[in-house]
Amino acid sequence: MRSLALATLMLGASLSPTIFAHEADTLNYNLVNLQADASRQVANDEMRAVLYIEKSHKQPAELSNQINQLMNQAQSIARKYPQVKVETGTQSTYPVYDNDNQKLKEWRARAEIQIESKDFKAASQLISELQQSFQTQSINFTVSDDQRKKVENELMVEASKNFQQRALAISQAWNKSQYTLVNLNLNTSNYFPQPMMRGGMAKFSMAEAAPAQDMAAGESKIMVNANGSIQLVVLRLKCNSVV
Repeated sequence: MRSLALATLMLGASLSPTIFAHEADTLNYNLVNLQADASRQVANDEMRAVLYIEKSHKQPAELSNQINQLMNQAQSIARKYPQVKVETGTQSTYPVYDNDNQKLKEWRARAEIQIESKDFKAASQLISELQQSFQTQSINFTVSDDQRKKVENELMVEASKNFQQRALAISQAWNKSQYTLVNLNLNTSNYFPQPMMRGGMAKFSMAEAAPAQDMAAGESKIMVNANGSIQLVVLRLKCNSVV
């Protein structure tokens, strides 16, 4: 029994290189690399903004108290706009030294608020109110996750069909009867415009709130790329011999 198993193993080992070589030759024969794209301009349906405050004080405890008071006030104002998502962003406190003798001059703190909403009017009104105490770092527009995934799924189908059309055209150009798909990769890429506002904007006093701004959201380009390999093949007709 042992010798039979060994003989069978040796036979299999001797045949394997031939079989693998045949499969490799088949796979690497008439291979063509292709790619095709599908893209769409999509209206930005989500607004994002970052506002911040900066304060300085000789006493870090008093500085922290001022920052917390303004942040709590901002959260209280934001509750009037339930359709706007408001989150606390980065906060930092650091010492400021005198340039001449490197002695501690004061403490400085910075805190951010992040705003996100599909309701541009409500978000703009909230920003207008917050600008009484906060400064605007950036405002930009993008495609929401739900909308982006929906469009990407549609573009994946479109890019796949474009890939098939190119594969068929290549097959016909080389006088091949058909092709076999070897591999296919689908990749997504998005182009979002730069923020419409950057840097510190003027801070308005309590008696001079900034008017709500009409927002032009613009569009973003969503693209799906299909790239892969096909193998050009020729159908061979089998003739049955008549005895």
